[in-house]
Amino acid sequence: MVDVFSGRTLLTKDGEFVEPEEVLRNKVVGIYFSAGWCPPCRDFTPVLCDFYTELVEESEPPAQFEIVFISSDKSVDDMVEYYHDMHGDWLALPWSDDYKHELKQRYKITAVPKLVIVKENGDVITDKGRKQIRDRGLACFRSWLDAAEIFQNFKG
Repeated sequence: MVDVFSGRTLLTKDGEFVEPEEVLRNKVVGIYFSAGWCPPCRDFTPVLCDFYTELVEESEPPAQFEIVFISSDKSVDDMVEYYHDMHGDWLALPWSDDYKHELKQRYKITAVPKLVIVKENGDVITDKGRKQIRDRGLACFRSWLDAAEIFQNFKG
């Protein structure tokens, strides 16, 4: 995953800047294209929060999974409000980073919400992350992990 966000800075929910090479290494990554003005996004984001919490915050050891939120909000204030009010403790690309447009093209994003699950190098595991989480719950993570070809510590 280091490849996709290489040279970029990501943001934590606490407002700290972090290096992608450190926080995404050896992880399956969900790139979450979403916006606060979008009713289907506001419907799915709590489901994604529960999924993330169970996998990462309540598992021992934490699952090798991280989410990076790519905002389609209309302003930085809208993004911050949506991110803080509804999202889990995952990462975000800063709203002002125009790289979001490149990511939308690369992953063929034509509508939100969209959850693209990728390997460390950015190759797509599935662009149907949202559907798989709704249909299969936590079970879908095992298939993503197997496809990601990373060193595994996940027991689930």
